[in-house]
Amino acid sequence: MTSEPEESVRLQGFGEMTLRTAIGTVMLLAPSERAEAAIFRVRDGVRLASSEIADLATQWGIAPVAKIRSPGLVPEPHWSDIVRGMVREAPLPSLMVAFLLGVLVARR
Repeated sequence: MTSEPEESVRLQGFGEMTLRTAIGTVMLLAPSERAEAAIFRVRDGVRLASSEIADLATQWGIAPVAKIRSPGLVPEPHWSDIVRGMVREAPLPSLMVAFLLGVLVARR
């Protein structure tokens, strides 16, 4: 099946975007996450094979990021990114309890 760069797809965990953007996003992921990434076509719901994703990335000149081997080369995470990640992964009841605790503390 032919793939157009502007075709609408859904990247699991990221939402709906164009195929070129989805492949670019997948190539930015770590190799272990890249292997688990799933891209689905919106028009028919078919999942693209990882080999097809790699072929399209090569065809369009999108290179995967290099593996970082040294922990010293990894940038220090910012607190806002850490908190955003915790909130994104937290279950809804935990967020409601945290919100209510914040309201109680703010009133005192």
